[in-house]
Amino acid sequence: MDKDTLEQAKEVLRIEAESILSLRERVDSNFTMAVDLIYNSKGRVIVSGIGKSGLIGKKIVATLTSTGTPAHFIHPVEGMHGDIGIVTKDDILLAISNSGETHELNTLAGNIRDRGVPLIALTGNLESTLARRSDVVIDVGVASEACPFGLAPTSSTTAALAMGDALAVALVNRRQFGEKDFYRFHPGGSLGRRLMSRVKDVMVGGDQVPTVMPGTPAIAAVEEIDRKNLGFVLIVDGERRLQGILTDGDIRRCVKRGEDFGNRTVDELMTRSPKTVDENLSLAETLESMERDEITTLVVVDDERRVKGYVHLHDILGRGGTVRMSVSI
Repeated sequence: MDKDTLEQAKEVLRIEAESILSLRERVDSNFTMAVDLIYNSKGRVIVSGIGKSGLIGKKIVATLTSTGTPAHFIHPVEGMHGDIGIVTKDDILLAISNSGETHELNTLAGNIRDRGVPLIALTGNLESTLARRSDVVIDVGVASEACPFGLAPTSSTTAALAMGDALAVALVNRRQFGEKDFYRFHPGGSLGRRLMSRVKDVMVGGDQVPTVMPGTPAIAAVEEIDRKNLGFVLIVDGERRLQGILTDGDIRRCVKRGEDFGNRTVDELMTRSPKTVDENLSLAETLESMERDEITTLVVVDDERRVKGYVHLHDILGRGGTVRMSVSI
């Protein structure tokens, strides 16, 4: 094993990670102004940069367009040879240059700025020509490049990319862009295809659903919770109509209050109106409902509230998917 190579790799990752973290202290009102400009714009975000900054710009465009913010990349040279014609007065220009002195980009930015188009700069030089021409300047400067010669754009491009992601995510929240929207923008992706499915395609049913009858002693309900290891038990009548739900949280709260848990029945402790879902609802809509109510599991019922099963966040995203919520039903 080449220890020098490994140490060098670790050092690059350390420098780039610290470069991103250093941006946190510089996220200020300029960032908010940039989000406001883009959000209130009736046009698109026109992104431009040259060299490595141009490649970062293309990635930012891809992230923006896939999360609900229309964006388009223009190469500075091509822009000055006709492509600038695509820009309208309703657009916003996002220009990326670490030095802020890239001649081709500044020429393009000046021409677009003269049309009354607002200019947002991502730059590491707040005294640069680009910064002085901009309506909003977002500081993406880094202490050093990860390149041992300090020449190849490494930390600086990573910082610009991270700030572009921050803008995109802030706009996702501002637009209330949800999972259903994500599916519409990503119909060909694996998550998109999965969200197109219905609850009945992924729900868990049959004997795997923890259930007890009304009047069941709470201790017996706890045993059912332990057997199924799901953190809840459903209370159903003889025709499997949903009467309520008892969760680990309900039990903990009862014990914390010092109540005589051993002599209670599930009827006294259960929640009588648990969140439910129809088996024919799309997973996209179900996921939105979970996020809105901050829950991870929904009871699947039919029109007469008979229990068909349950659906968990993991079953929607696929086991191993990223979980953003931790509140149970």
